[in-house]
Order: sequence, then C-alpha cells, then structure tokens
Amino acid sequence: MKILIVGSRDRYEKFLPEKIRSGDFQLVFAPRGSSNEHLLELAADADVILADAISPVDRTLMESMPNLKMVHSEGVAYNAIDVETAHERGIFVCNNRGCNADAVAEQTLMLMLMLLRRGEPGHRAVREGRQIQYKEQAMSDGITELGDCTVGLIGLGDIAQSTARVLRAFGCNVYYYAPHRRAPSAEMAMSVSYLPLDKLIAKCDIISLHCPVNDETRHMVNDQFLSRMKPTAYLINTGRGDLVDNEALRAALVEGRIAGAGLDTIAPEPTPADHPLVDLPEEVRDRVVYSPHLGGITTGSFQRAHQNMWSSVLALSQGKRPNHIVNGL
Repeated sequence: MKILIVGSRDRYEKFLPEKIRSGDFQLVFAPRGSSNEHLLELAADADVILADAISPVDRTLMESMPNLKMVHSEGVAYNAIDVETAHERGIFVCNNRGCNADAVAEQTLMLMLMLLRRGEPGHRAVREGRQIQYKEQAMSDGITELGDCTVGLIGLGDIAQSTARVLRAFGCNVYYYAPHRRAPSAEMAMSVSYLPLDKLIAKCDIISLHCPVNDETRHMVNDQFLSRMKPTAYLINTGRGDLVDNEALRAALVEGRIAGAGLDTIAPEPTPADHPLVDLPEEVRDRVVYSPHLGGITTGSFQRAHQNMWSSVLALSQGKRPNHIVNGL
C-alpha cells in the first residue's frame, strides 16, 4: 500500500509504529504547501493521503489519484479536505476526533486565566521594575476569579466537554449552545446547562468557541454577535480563526465594547504581524492574549493522533473500515 504523507517527515517518523515500519507499506513524504503537481509527481498512484490539518486536498488532486481510498487529517479539523468530492468518489475522509481534547482544554483555561489575572502586563511590570505600582493598580481595579465567572461554550464536542470538566473544578457556572441539545441526563453528567445562542452571548462573562467551521459558523463572531456581549466579557477562540470576523472583533476591542480576547488561532495562518487582530493600538494590546495555535500540539496529542491514523491505515489494508469517518460513507 502506498501512502502519501503531507507534513513533517520528522514527526511522522517519530511516532511511526513498528507494524507500519516493518510492513508492506511504501511511505512517500511531501512538505506542507506542496502543489498538486508536485504531489502527483511523487505519488499519483497512492492509496492513502495523510495530510497536515491545514493542507488542502481538493477535487483536482483526488480526481487525479485513481487508487485513492482514504484521506486522513493529522488533526481534528478536516475543512481543508473536499469532503463532497471524496464522498462522490467513495473515498473515506477521517480525522483524529478527541485526540487533543484535554490539551486544547488546558490551552483554553490558560487563556482565560491569563486575561483575568493580567498575565502578560503583570509579567512585563515585574521585568520592568514596576511590581508594586502594578500590584496597587490591580488591587484598585479589581481582579475577577475564574470561579466567579459564568462561562458559555459554543459547541459541545470533545474539546468543549473536556473544557467543561476543567471549569467545573473551579466552580464556574457553565452554559452551552449547540445545534442539537443534549439529553437532560447528559447535561447533568457534564454539569452544563443549555441556552439558546442569543441568551448565552448576553449572559456569559466568558464565551469560548468550540465549533467546527462550516457555512453556518464561518464569521459567526460578527458585529451582531459582539454587540450582544457584555462590555465586561471576554472572547476565547481555541477553535478556528475562520469563526471570527477579524475586522468586527478588532472594532469591538478598540471601541471597548468587550473586555478582551484570548486567541489561540487567527485566520489566516500563518498570521502576519500587520494582521488587524495583532497590530492593535497600544492602549488595547494588554486586553488581548495570543498563543500560536499550540492548543492541540502536545506530545500526548500527537501520540494519540498518529496511533489512530495508523490504526485506520491498517484497517483499510485489511479491507475494514477506518476510524472516525466524517464524510458519511
């Protein structure tokens, strides 16, 4: 079986199981960003594509690979893969659902605490010899504990559920919105309560995005969404940058219509230094905390992801169905 791998060769070799290493598999590597022409030159006859989560696998590529049976995202996201074409051609599209849930929940919590506890400006104040002055100002302004916050989760997939478990330990009231409400018993088990989206936005002190990008959710955080948030509320995005209208969020921050934002992901990636959510006025900068899309890339996450991917490859090689099929086959 020939497998075209689009992504870091070092990472794949680090997590490569012995069954694959010693089995009848031909691995062909291509760096992220490779053109369709280059990929086809390397492995037009491949049976499987394993692709970095932001590497596009489009109609043109799939239609030019007659043996292709599966496209597997290295991550949880699969919006860069043309799932409709794959469905038409009987090609499985799979992801690593749940592999990074706990890791992203940790990152979500970190961004919340960094904003509430003024991590970045406090760090800078100590380094600049302004510790006492900054502490006095913080006591005057007031610091809100996470446990005193009402948190709203948009989406209730694996990451949101893990986030809810962590927040429960802090004593937060946690609400969620999802297109399909969970059964009361499931809500009770997760210690979450359902609210319609408009009510969740208006009620919560922290709103955290955990939904996939699709036609309904792309730029869901727009002027209308932000106008419903409390001026003391924070937005957290460890989901996908495309969930946010960049100019709308910038305007809300600059105009003081929300308290701040914690962003692990910003569209586009790579994010340029002159991006509207990065190149902010000086008086706004301390109200935004960034991380460079690190939420799900822990060693543990990659171990789980690669174990799942290669398990799907082995299943396919034995005529079985792979794991976590996302395109309805």
